[in-house]
Amino acid sequence: MRKCSLEKINLLFAEIAKNAELYLPTQQTDGSAAYKKWEEGSVWSNALNTVRSPKDFFFPQTENLMKFKTEGKSIEVVDTRNALDDFVIFGVRACDVKSFDVLDRVFLTEPVDSFYALRRSHGVIISLACQRPSETCFCKTFGIDPAAPAGDISAWKTETEIFFEANTQKGKELLEKLSALTEECDDTVVSEQKEKINKFMDKLPLKNVTTDGFGGGKTKELFDLPEWDELSQACLGCGTCTFVCPTCQCYDIKDFNTGNSVIRFRCWDSCMYSDFTKMAHGNNRLSQKERFRQRFMHKLVYYPENNDGMFSCVGCGRCLAKCPISMNIVKVMKKIGGK
Repeated sequence: MRKCSLEKINLLFAEIAKNAELYLPTQQTDGSAAYKKWEEGSVWSNALNTVRSPKDFFFPQTENLMKFKTEGKSIEVVDTRNALDDFVIFGVRACDVKSFDVLDRVFLTEPVDSFYALRRSHGVIISLACQRPSETCFCKTFGIDPAAPAGDISAWKTETEIFFEANTQKGKELLEKLSALTEECDDTVVSEQKEKINKFMDKLPLKNVTTDGFGGGKTKELFDLPEWDELSQACLGCGTCTFVCPTCQCYDIKDFNTGNSVIRFRCWDSCMYSDFTKMAHGNNRLSQKERFRQRFMHKLVYYPENNDGMFSCVGCGRCLAKCPISMNIVKVMKKIGGK
């Protein structure tokens, strides 16, 4: 384990940025935090989490896949990918680190998504323990420890220092490059902070949210429950929950005619939209209840059934904070669980 004085943190950021693009949560004018590329003068935000998750670094909201050039009856397919530089994402919370595991099982399973895989291979994740989790946090429900946030390098911040521990070969190689700005230390301070964080988590209002009653094999038991009617009644179908979610992976693929070529791109989509998966014959989920049920059944039943029991929620609390009618996965779990 190594440590660095917070007085030297900008020197450390500058050192990282010498060999890779560095992104970290920065303060926004409205007080929120968003990942931005580090530059001299960037202010590292103290916010617990960013409004949008770091999912964008590996699965961006819009992404060009290829280009078609036509001349007469001939079509030329052009690969639009550019060479990708190494990059480092600093300050990723434990819930968001876990979300990458969820996405990996989707995009790195055969057939591998080469766009996603390329970004994953170039990215290094420096996680950061949550000193003071929010009332909307419930990551422990899914077995996530906010005091031990994993990633390539785990970090813990005190009022005067920041501590680092490498977890992967990528992490070890990066920490070696930072040896002039860090020093070897024991884990006493970090162990004390872990204990404080876990005690704090035990006081949060959502500490008793449980996945009991959910998981693989529960489709028949839960699918036709009358509670879905009540829960979905107020849903606006706005898709906010899916766009702030770090694990949602649905996308659409479209073609855009530029006049002299056609660009094929993909963009995030939402199962909460009435035109989601709509085809010539129509839509297979005609009501908002069906679309609402699909979102939560996928996260709590379908995904774990096909992924060794892993749930497709990490308890980050973003949907709790951003849903305009305060309907979220916690309310669903409390209402449906145990039925």
